[in-house]
Amino acid sequence: MPHFTIEYSSNLDKRVDMGEVVELVRKAAVETGIFPVGGIRVRAIRCEHYAIADGANHFGFLAMVLRLGEGRDLGSRKRAGEQIFSALSSYLDPVFAGGKFALSFDMQINDKETSWKRNNIHEALKAEAAHG
Repeated sequence: MPHFTIEYSSNLDKRVDMGEVVELVRKAAVETGIFPVGGIRVRAIRCEHYAIADGANHFGFLAMVLRLGEGRDLGSRKRAGEQIFSALSSYLDPVFAGGKFALSFDMQINDKETSWKRNNIHEALKAEAAHG
């Protein structure tokens, strides 16, 4: 259950292809090797209304939160987080170069006692792999 939620300021629309961003994050998550591919979800939510710093509308932001299930040690989580953040940050270098921008990434662990899931994607991927 690695679920990535990206909130971003609408003034990034002309500067960033969010389709590329969600795919970049998905691929980076797969490449860490610690997340089940069938559980990865990446979504981007455009924020039309926002206020940043002194209220000037030329500031932009992208804030990503990863919710994941328990069971991964701190070292593994940190390595994965650094790998994903590095890929995203590098992709967004032109945004930093072209204006004032804030990027953040936070990882949150869901308590298994209060987290419910239903998913048949894992089985579908196993079946596809077995049958080509």
